[in-house]
Amino acid sequence: MITSLIVWIIVGAIAGWLAGYAMTRNTAFNLMDVILGMVGSLVGGWLGSRVLGTSLEGISLMSILWAFVGALIVAFIYKMVTGRSAQ
Repeated sequence: MITSLIVWIIVGAIAGWLAGYAMTRNTAFNLMDVILGMVGSLVGGWLGSRVLGTSLEGISLMSILWAFVGALIVAFIYKMVTGRSAQ
C-alpha cells in the first residue's frame, strides 16, 4: 500500500514535470505540476488500461508515458478552466 503510493507520487511527479515542460517550455519544477501530474497519472493509467487491456503498475516507461498523456489532458483542462497554465 505505502509502496504503491510512493510509486504513484514518483510517476506523477515525472509526468507532471514532463507535461509542464511540454506545455510551457519551462523547466521549473513546481508543486502544481506535481499535483496535476498525480491526477494525470490516474487518468492516464485508466486510459492505458482501457486501451491496452492490462493494468499499468510500477515505474516503467509505459506507465510514465501513459501518466504523461493523462497529465497533458489534465493540464489542458486546467488551462481551459482557469485561463492560465500551472506555472
